[in-house]
Order: sequence, then C-alpha cells, then structure tokens
Amino acid sequence: MRTLLPLRRSLSGPEELARQGKTPEPEDSHPGDKPLLVPRVIFSPRQAKLGLPPRLPSATINAEMRVLQLEINGDAREVAAHDHWTLLEVLRYSLGLVGSKQGCDKGDCGSCTVLFDGKPVLSCLTLAASAVGHQVTTIEGLAPKPTGTPQPVLDPVQVAFNDCGALQCGFCQPGMMLSARALLNTNAEPSREEIHQALSGNLCRCTGYTQIVQAVETAVARIAQGDGASASGDGPAGHSPPDGGVPA
Repeated sequence: MRTLLPLRRSLSGPEELARQGKTPEPEDSHPGDKPLLVPRVIFSPRQAKLGLPPRLPSATINAEMRVLQLEINGDAREVAAHDHWTLLEVLRYSLGLVGSKQGCDKGDCGSCTVLFDGKPVLSCLTLAASAVGHQVTTIEGLAPKPTGTPQPVLDPVQVAFNDCGALQCGFCQPGMMLSARALLNTNAEPSREEIHQALSGNLCRCTGYTQIVQAVETAVARIAQGDGASASGDGPAGHSPPDGGVPA
C-alpha cells in the first residue's frame, strides 16, 4: 500500500461551482481547512498478477512490509510480506510454490490445503506471519528428494492416487493428498467413515470421490505391508483396491 495523500474537500473552484449552479461553502465550514487523508488502493500479489481491480485497505492493515523467516518443506526461507498477505499468496506469488491452488479464496474448496506442523490448514485463510516458527509442508515437499538420488521418492499417498486414477483435472489433488497424508500421520488404520471425514473439507467436481477414497485405502494397505513407496508404473490398473473391489 502506498502512502496516504492529502486531498482538500473543495475540489472545484468558485467559478466551476457557479457554472454548476451551486453555492460555494463558507470558508469556516471546515475549521482549519484540514485536508482529508485518502488512502490509495492496495494490490495483493494475485491482483497485481491477474490485473484484478484493487481494493481499499482496512484501517488495521499495516502499510509496511516485514521480513518473515519461514520453514517451508524443510528449508529456511526468507520473504518480505505485508501483514495482511495470506500464506497462500506468499507460497504462490513470492516463493513460486504453485502446487497449492487458489480456488475459492474463502475456505470452502480446500484446494489451498497445506500442512502446518503436520496438520491440514487452509492457507487462503492463514496469515503468512502466523507461520513464523512453524513447519509448513506443501505438495512440493510431500515427496522429498533423498540425498544422492536424482529423483524424489514419492509418498505412498501420491503413488496410490496415481495408480487408482484418483484425479481428472487435478486441481483439487494437492489438497486432497495433503489432507490424506495428515490423516495417516495420526491414524494408520482409518475406517472409511474416518477417511470421508478427513476429506470432507476438500471438494472435487470431477471424480465423484470414489477413486479418491479408494486411493487412501490403497495407501493404508500398502503402508501396512511396507511397500507404500513402490510405484507400479502401470497407471490406474497397476494395483487393485485393498478389498479387491471398488468402494461404494
């Protein structure tokens, strides 16, 4: 946000007011002739990139930027941000981590889900400044690259989503997988009802959720067998669901 600019109340001279048939206000109508402070508009990173119309700042917004020390996907990152910037805006537009999707921007769709100390949060509703001192994991960090290997080792959830064909357009997939991973971090053998509950905040308009639930159950079965990170390479037909059929 830029600095406040003084603007006097009288924007038209006496001649212009007379031409419009208006009577000039008395000189003492505004004691001291104090200027009004008119805030200039502000742009979020997304607004600036997409050319969206600006919005007026809240009176509580601090115009100054500050440097945030963040831990993203195990790496220390330093980024300058306004106090009102969300974690999603910083991840996408300051750090280039575009795996976290910007959908509804009001906490309804779940496509912006990231892990906050291992727990799923909606990054579009989380201030970036609140992430200081916490570990943030995005979809880019779900498959860490071990030292000395050219390719990352996929998480069992990622492998299962791929093998079960649990995506179509793919927009919801990062949030879905991170919500599933958060569930398996605390519950190694979730029931189907618990899977439904864990994914209830993530919306998908393509698959109907059947293959998504199937993928989570497949990941659970493989982790229990100790082969969760081994990709089949055969696509959706590479592995059968744990119960041999398609979940209802």
